[in-house]
Amino acid sequence: MRQWRNKPHCWKVEYYLQHTINQKPSTPPIHYKSFSQIVGLTHQSHSWKACSNPVSKLIGYGKRQLTSLQQQHDSTIYALSTPPGRSAIAIIRISGPACLHIYRGLCPGTPLPKPRYATLRTLYEPKSLLLADPQVLDPNALVLFFPAPKTVTGEDILELHLHGGAAVVKAVLNAIPKSLLPSSQADSHMLRYAEPGEFTRRAFYNDRLDLTQIEALGDTLSAETEQQRRLAVRGATNALAKEYESWRQKLLYARGELEALIDFSEDQHFDESPTRLLSSVATQVEQLRRQMQTNIQNSFRGELLRSGISVALVGAPNAGKSSLLNRIVKREASIVSKQEGTTRDVVEVGVDIGGFYCRFGDLAGLRETSPGGESIGEIEIEGIRRAKIRARNADIIILVLSSEDLRAHGEIHLINAEVEETLRSCNPETQKLVCVINKSDLIQTNIPMSEVYSQFNHHPVLQKHSIKGTFPVFIVSCKEAKASPGADQSDPGAIQTFLQGLTGVFGDMTSAIHPHGQSGDDVDSSPWELSLGASERQRRLLQQCTHFLDTFLDDVRLVNSHDHIDNKDAAAEETDVVLAAENLRSAAECLAKITGRGEAGDVEEVLGVVFEK
Repeated sequence: MRQWRNKPHCWKVEYYLQHTINQKPSTPPIHYKSFSQIVGLTHQSHSWKACSNPVSKLIGYGKRQLTSLQQQHDSTIYALSTPPGRSAIAIIRISGPACLHIYRGLCPGTPLPKPRYATLRTLYEPKSLLLADPQVLDPNALVLFFPAPKTVTGEDILELHLHGGAAVVKAVLNAIPKSLLPSSQADSHMLRYAEPGEFTRRAFYNDRLDLTQIEALGDTLSAETEQQRRLAVRGATNALAKEYESWRQKLLYARGELEALIDFSEDQHFDESPTRLLSSVATQVEQLRRQMQTNIQNSFRGELLRSGISVALVGAPNAGKSSLLNRIVKREASIVSKQEGTTRDVVEVGVDIGGFYCRFGDLAGLRETSPGGESIGEIEIEGIRRAKIRARNADIIILVLSSEDLRAHGEIHLINAEVEETLRSCNPETQKLVCVINKSDLIQTNIPMSEVYSQFNHHPVLQKHSIKGTFPVFIVSCKEAKASPGADQSDPGAIQTFLQGLTGVFGDMTSAIHPHGQSGDDVDSSPWELSLGASERQRRLLQQCTHFLDTFLDDVRLVNSHDHIDNKDAAAEETDVVLAAENLRSAAECLAKITGRGEAGDVEEVLGVVFEK
């Protein structure tokens, strides 16, 4: 390595581009944290660290794209930051080293704006400046300049706040490429319109945002309900990334202990035997694995908030499923008729209930399709088949019953055979059940409701979906709710009571859980509330991480079991420890990928732990 340090820095970059990318085995590899470090080698000295595959981890850019990436890093980009179309104000954002050149081209003869202060300026067409009557693009534009590095992208940023007319915006966008003065024409090819997401990409390259924050930013822009907004806010800070990094550091430390055992077990004296050391490391890893598993479970709950809670209305024909859906969404979304089998296909409706985005599915009424039952058509049979599939994929099943059908042949009768079969096929571990008795205005006085509730609590199929022996049961009247929507009563038909109870179920399904079943006021729930905001990408990487940790724990258990049975030779024990340490390295790399650090790149960090031991 010494022979390379005395070479000029520009030679180092040339050597890096020509040889390291080609992956020649004899060349010294380089470790870096960001692309800016590679470019900065021509200006200042950097230490050369070992890394197994440095270039391939430029986050979405392959090795063959390094040259184009350098050009993108040096270029200035601009784009319309507000939605296109007519509006009161439109904002054009410019990021890169040519910001002040562009300002001088659009606002000639005016002093530079004070950083981070809005300044009123007149924008001119650059090519018309030599004319007696220069062309004005916008006579009253606000200009803001944000100097690097404390900006959203880490670069100089110039914002132009214009009048939002389409012609004004188009004229200014066309003028920006022409605004560079003759002295800066050499950089004209480096000024271009931004690619989709490029401002955020530069913020990542310049360490202004990590990948978890970027994903949260996407959630913020797409949030439509209050709960989705709160979910996005949880990930807006880097607290979740810090949690992942703390886990990676713990795995790094555990791996360092194993590396010390591998490299120095013959030369150094350890206070603990190899078996006890492995057991100690395994205890730490097991604690981390449980925390990650809790994080994964919470991310599934957060996904319900992000993509919406799927709700299926299940019941017999004419139970009032379509009427209930119409009262929930407050419009005639589904056809209502006294004729059985009106709903043939799944009617999907999205609605915001208490800040939760829900996707309701009004399903075909379930009744017997066998030859022994009532004759029904092929279309309704297909509708029943689709209804059963939709019910099995729902997060919440609302079982709609009609009070007219509660008593059959002198006995309380809750559900028919088709409904019962559908509920049996559903998973009580992942699907919640809510019961709604419709047509409360028709409940007969000779039907004791206490007996009805008893039937609910003792029904063999419904009992599987209960929580602590019970589940929510609501009595509503869609007819009363439609006839007097809030005119004489505060809650006609008890629909609002039902929706409030349903919101409580939503809250239970999407609240953060704690490891070991912890709960109560004395438990700090903030770390686990943050894990609700974990994206699907983060969850998949965490699942890969826990897979490697499970493999590591299995290897340690195997070593311990052999140690108790017989004294194995040192070579066999070392092989097991090496494999165990490799699993920890793979697990740490999964955590590094979550925040965008690519491969773990922790060679010197591991060596530090090794020599400390």
